[in-house]
Amino acid sequence: MTSSVHQAREALGHQLRDIRKDAGLTGVQLAALADWHSSKVSKIEYGKQTPTEQDIQVWCRHAGAAERVPDLIAAVRHIETMYAEWKRTLGAGTKRRQQAQRALEARTRLMRWYEPVLVPGILHTPEYAAAVLRRVIDFYQITDDLDAGVAERMERQQVLYRGDHRFHFVIAQQALSTMVGGPDVMLGQLDRLLVVMSLPRLTLGIIPGHADYRVPTNQFIMYDDKLVHVETISAELTVSQPREIALYAKAFEAISQQAVYGKAARALITGALGNL
Repeated sequence: MTSSVHQAREALGHQLRDIRKDAGLTGVQLAALADWHSSKVSKIEYGKQTPTEQDIQVWCRHAGAAERVPDLIAAVRHIETMYAEWKRTLGAGTKRRQQAQRALEARTRLMRWYEPVLVPGILHTPEYAAAVLRRVIDFYQITDDLDAGVAERMERQQVLYRGDHRFHFVIAQQALSTMVGGPDVMLGQLDRLLVVMSLPRLTLGIIPGHADYRVPTNQFIMYDDKLVHVETISAELTVSQPREIALYAKAFEAISQQAVYGKAARALITGALGNL
């Protein structure tokens, strides 16, 4: 579990612990009243377990704090939205996920996107997108809607040409050589990168393979200064706390300073093309 989710759980647990103590109950007493295992109260209070909405209602009823229920349930629902398992998010296939991304991107004025291994999804060619989404479908064993998912991903790219959106992409040099779909697919994708570099509101930086290690990094996408998406193997994390968003902004600033742009970036792409 990510630190963000754990911190949110701990904060909720502290509130529930205060409610219990204000009611003059020990953890053992509350568990007995609620007919729970004796360890459940401590797990919730220390952020090791997220309470259900029913748990919140039972807790507050026995602690005489019914007026706190709405706010506490809202906190639980926030925790649930922070951590979305891919099996649940992609349960109906890849198309719906692409549609949700398109709506979010349309509302974003400045998108900052870092990718260490792959080309960012919004810059994919149809063939590259199909190869990536095929891996997603097979790995998570979800509904096979490959054609619909690819079509929706291509539709997402319209945001690159409309409105006053601005984009700053930073990729590691590894993304130029990670083999996706075979050499022909990679040739088309690298050519696509050379084309999008000329778009007026798009900045593409590439971190050379020999760059120094400076800050902890992982794949992430920043939507203005309001939201950050981080993709893990099992789930997607949504970060909305201002202090955490500030950390991602700090990290993006550091890695973007390590990246090369313009002619130097084109040289890395053409070098990768030459290797193919």
